[in-house]
Amino acid sequence: MPTLLHDSGPVSGTASHHRSYADLAPAEVEEIGRTLDALRQEVLDSRGSADAAYIRRMIAVQRCLEVAGRVVLLGSRSRTAWWLGTASLTLSKVLDNMEIGHNVLHGQWDWMRDPRIHSSTWEWDHASAPEQWRRAHNDRHHVNTNVLGEDNDLGYGILRVDEAQEWQPRHLAQPLLNLLNACFFEYGIAMYDLDLGQTLRERTGFAPQQKAEMRATGKRVARAALRDYVLHPLLSAPTGSWRPTLAANVAANVARNVWSHSVIMCGHFPEGVETFEVDELDEHETRGWWYVRQMLGSADISGPWLLHVLCGNLSHQIEHHVFPDLPSNRYREVAGPVRELFERHGLTYHSRPLLRQVASAWHKVLRLSVPPRTRAATPTG
Repeated sequence: MPTLLHDSGPVSGTASHHRSYADLAPAEVEEIGRTLDALRQEVLDSRGSADAAYIRRMIAVQRCLEVAGRVVLLGSRSRTAWWLGTASLTLSKVLDNMEIGHNVLHGQWDWMRDPRIHSSTWEWDHASAPEQWRRAHNDRHHVNTNVLGEDNDLGYGILRVDEAQEWQPRHLAQPLLNLLNACFFEYGIAMYDLDLGQTLRERTGFAPQQKAEMRATGKRVARAALRDYVLHPLLSAPTGSWRPTLAANVAANVARNVWSHSVIMCGHFPEGVETFEVDELDEHETRGWWYVRQMLGSADISGPWLLHVLCGNLSHQIEHHVFPDLPSNRYREVAGPVRELFERHGLTYHSRPLLRQVASAWHKVLRLSVPPRTRAATPTG
């Protein structure tokens, strides 16, 4: 039997046919399920020292970038030093959240049995506590991907990103709200993980466990603010550069948030990505149907290797949603077979360059912020 894996290079473009979830026959879906199960098992069986070396190397690079950025910024009265320090600190925060934190907390590296790089012990530079994030992201979003009313990641409970979502006057403000969400993304995710929006909408009051998690999140935010906005600038005070250091930390955090928000928008909200009604899903959804929902409810970003790393390989969002527990460095490898599977069944493989995908996602946010058009009544008589 020929191997399922091959590195086909960057995947871009879309399939020429346009079949959807509802067009697939059960026999096709089960064949898709068997093929993807076999592909997943092949990767699981081939994990080894090269994969372990990859994540350890990424962690080392991230930590070096953070230390270098913070040290350079101690003398940030120089404009060159400020730009270099800010860029280094920004890259370290991006790697921490995307290629390392997100993927370690998915359990992608648990097979290494390294207690320092494990989903149950990993700590990251993010407002949301790891256990809260895993519950909201791994246990809810990845199980109920793009199911209206079940997947709160579908607009984070604040945006209308699908025609089936009822328009309300508050949606007129969603372009501005989305921009603010991008700038303060880690805090928005933390509030989302705490179910604050749902509690406030339903006016049920905060449960004791929720209050405890809110206090823990508040402490995390305070510690990070103390480090970035007090201690680091204070260390720069002897050189008279505390203001540039403070500005650099603000810039690094905002840039990290905007980048993360953009990458995640590209994977979930661009035009053409499918959503699903609860009544479309069988109570006993098979593995094959779950795979199809992940395939059609996600979109990829095409580009070079460095872009994929900075995206946390969520530029391979389709592959990530199909195989959330595979090491992120293997997604490029499985992208070719996954795309071939799309084409074999006439499904659209949504993949575009970053700027086009960001533009598509923002277009949807803008388009769905206004009331839907209604057809004029046909005159009678």
